[in-house]
Amino acid sequence: MSIHWNEIKSRALLFSQTWADACNEKSQSAPFWIDFFEIFGITDKRVATFERNVQKLGGATGFIDLFWPGKLLVEQKSLGKDLNNATQQAMDYLHNIPEHELPDLVVVCDFGQFEVRPLKGGEVLRFKLKDLHKHVKHFGTLLGYKVQTIRPEDPVNIKAAERMGRLHDTLKASGYQGHALEVLLVRLLFCFFADDTGGLAGAG
Repeated sequence: MSIHWNEIKSRALLFSQTWADACNEKSQSAPFWIDFFEIFGITDKRVATFERNVQKLGGATGFIDLFWPGKLLVEQKSLGKDLNNATQQAMDYLHNIPEHELPDLVVVCDFGQFEVRPLKGGEVLRFKLKDLHKHVKHFGTLLGYKVQTIRPEDPVNIKAAERMGRLHDTLKASGYQGHALEVLLVRLLFCFFADDTGGLAGAG
């Protein structure tokens, strides 16, 4: 099923409102994350395992709150718990997970806040539940899309911006200007970074 990012954002906003009062790890963790997957149209409950047994770094046995091999590891805490300790706990689990099952994302959450850590590099993102709809594309990997950060300081991006600027000036000088020019440049920019946008079919 194809689902537009706008629809995903709407579902995320509704999810945030529905779970605004959640606070208890033991009783609410599983339904919270099942509903979370449904934001993205993922309704097959077999994709992830709750309370997966794993040997932690140091030899002790632990239980991953939610694990989707190759995609996602979640350490869920009750509201107000220390997310830094939760992050350390989550990272300890990685030690004995087979390499082919290592997740793209490690997420720690206390219902009120999310911390999203791309395991293969990238910035760690922390945001509040109420702002989930603003950050849903960071979970695009759950749907098979590669999440990349386009950095303005990247020399390639600087060169591209310079060339776009020269193209703009040249076209404007030739009499091609106004709304038509702006639309053309936006479409060209989208084409240049089509692989990075990771949009779903029909997403906008």
